[in-house]
Amino acid sequence: MPSFLLEVGTEELPASFVDEALNQWRSRLPKLLAELSLTPEKIEYYGTPRRLAVLIKGLPSQQPDQDEEVKGPPAKAAFKDGQPTKAAEGFAQKQGVSIDALEIRPTDKGEFVFVQKRIKGRAIADLLTEQIPQWITGLDGKRFMRWSDGDLKFSRPIRWLVALLDQDVLPIDLVSHSISYRANRISWGHRVLHPDPVSIPNADAYINTLSAAYVDVDPEHRKATIEQQVRDAANQVGGVAIINRDLLQEVTNLVEYPSAVVGKFDAKFLEIPSEVVTTEMESHQRYFPVCQKDSNQLLPYFITASNGDPKKADIIAAGNERVIRARLSDGKFFFDIDRKAPLESYLPKLETVTFQADLGSMRAKADRIVAIAAQIATQLNITGDPLTHIQRAALLCKADLVTQMVGEFPELQGIMGEKYARSSGEPEAVAVAIAEHYLPKGAGDVLPQSLVGQVVGLADRLDTLIGIFGLGLIPSGSSDPFALRRAATAIVNITWAANLNINLNALLDAIVTSSTQLKLTPEDLLKQLKEFFLQRVETLLREDRNIDYDLVNAVLGENDRTYAERALSDLLDVRDRASFLQTIRNDGRLSAIYETVNRASRLAAQGSLDTQQLDPTVVIRPDLFQKNSEKAFYDALQSLQTMQGQADYSKLITALSQIAPTVSTFFDGEDSVLVMDNDPDIKQNRLNLLGILRNYGRVLADFGAIAKQA
Repeated sequence: MPSFLLEVGTEELPASFVDEALNQWRSRLPKLLAELSLTPEKIEYYGTPRRLAVLIKGLPSQQPDQDEEVKGPPAKAAFKDGQPTKAAEGFAQKQGVSIDALEIRPTDKGEFVFVQKRIKGRAIADLLTEQIPQWITGLDGKRFMRWSDGDLKFSRPIRWLVALLDQDVLPIDLVSHSISYRANRISWGHRVLHPDPVSIPNADAYINTLSAAYVDVDPEHRKATIEQQVRDAANQVGGVAIINRDLLQEVTNLVEYPSAVVGKFDAKFLEIPSEVVTTEMESHQRYFPVCQKDSNQLLPYFITASNGDPKKADIIAAGNERVIRARLSDGKFFFDIDRKAPLESYLPKLETVTFQADLGSMRAKADRIVAIAAQIATQLNITGDPLTHIQRAALLCKADLVTQMVGEFPELQGIMGEKYARSSGEPEAVAVAIAEHYLPKGAGDVLPQSLVGQVVGLADRLDTLIGIFGLGLIPSGSSDPFALRRAATAIVNITWAANLNINLNALLDAIVTSSTQLKLTPEDLLKQLKEFFLQRVETLLREDRNIDYDLVNAVLGENDRTYAERALSDLLDVRDRASFLQTIRNDGRLSAIYETVNRASRLAAQGSLDTQQLDPTVVIRPDLFQKNSEKAFYDALQSLQTMQGQADYSKLITALSQIAPTVSTFFDGEDSVLVMDNDPDIKQNRLNLLGILRNYGRVLADFGAIAKQA
């Protein structure tokens, strides 16, 4: 079965686009082939800085023949007195069949003429020749460019095309005004090690042919090679390589034939904070740092994955050493200059940094963080030194933004604030909190560990959320320029991880009430904020904690707003209730009480009992009992009163399980009752019995939202 190779040769592509383009092909090409009724045995995707390629193996030589039914004109227009009209003759001629092949069939709109056609499958070469240009021009990416006088757009200028069906070149053309790219079998090797054209004899020879020209076209193989080379090189200088996975992925798409090169720098630069040295290497130079084997202490070495001639490793190393020396010299200069003044002295300069045009400067934001942090501390009953540290850290948490170091390396915000706070004599708790308040920086990142860092981090994010939402700048679709979803998710995660007993409802109410820079009404703002947080809680429970969708609905109140208010008033409780529900579903305890509570809830909804009422003695009249089952039900409910005010859901479930047989007798036993009695007082009394039981179930969740398990 044939193999097909497509290679698009270009000028050096951005590293990120190589991954983006290959991922787009991975998601699209199988579907496009399926639409053509083509099912290959295997599709392989390859890419380097100078090429994107796809190798499709095991293609059929042509499409399978297909049966197609075509609807024609109405029967009364196609035939008259049993004879075909011009309408029938024209339809038959257009479809390439005889009049005898036409069939009359009934439809919803009357009888119509149909024809069954067998369409012969097209040759694979013809199909690919027609389709391939769309595979190339259909790729999406940022900042696509035009070149020469054509209107063809791509990430970088296209320089050659290879299109081989086995050993045959397909006549594929990309035409853009005066620019025309005609596919052939000629590719190009490594720009330095093999700067000559390469003839690919057939599609299956692609990898070996390019390998002989010093090009490793397989990204995964290249990545593994780089990682092993870097580890080996670090070991040779007595250290261990620090391999950032994102950097490794980026470097993989910057080289075609990698070779690890070790460089050295002056050990005096190790006096700079290690975060500065590492950032210089990773973010700016794409180097891999080296640390001691038994600690995280950096060694004065770096490793780069070169795309040059391995025989000239010494020259390559020397050039990179000159570059890193200059970069580290700048870093040392910034570090020394910044420390000449205490961190607090940078606060006035925050007036010159805009947080958001309508929300003022970063200095104004710092003041708001101080105020919000104080409100959180009040809720958590924090006093003494911790409170003092929270107020100080909140004030200084953004001060390092105007230092020279952070100005040069924005990714070091918070990290440098911690260093400068220590050198300024600030308490250790304050220094740590300045760095921690930015955590987590993304999905899967560590959370702040200190109470001071947690409170300041929450305050910072709440200020951003309320301020941006207050301006009406609410995230829509995938657009979220202020990372508000990430901020709200972090607030919930920090609260859960640290078990902070925060009433988010009350906190939002208090902050919004005191805010002055709002374009929305406080009522609309609070409604939108609370809904936004509920969405984050729902997502975290389902996706991060693997809680079944119906159990999440049960604790958040799919159709009952009181559950939503309760969830935001006690984030720890909604987490615990959801987890507990999942536990008792898994161990079978939920199914043991499900029918009892759910049946009671459905009937109780027809009564008028307040959903907060838990005391049967207040609303139940024993004098109206007509059956012993009613009194037994009432006595059982009284035994539940010991559960009021408790959050021990395990005991509640045990108690509900114990009452289940009594309720079953009330419904279906020999002494059962008709709940909907003709006497309205008796009816309401029985509905109240069921309402009290429902209300105890509501302490845990809305059982009406829970799906019955098979």
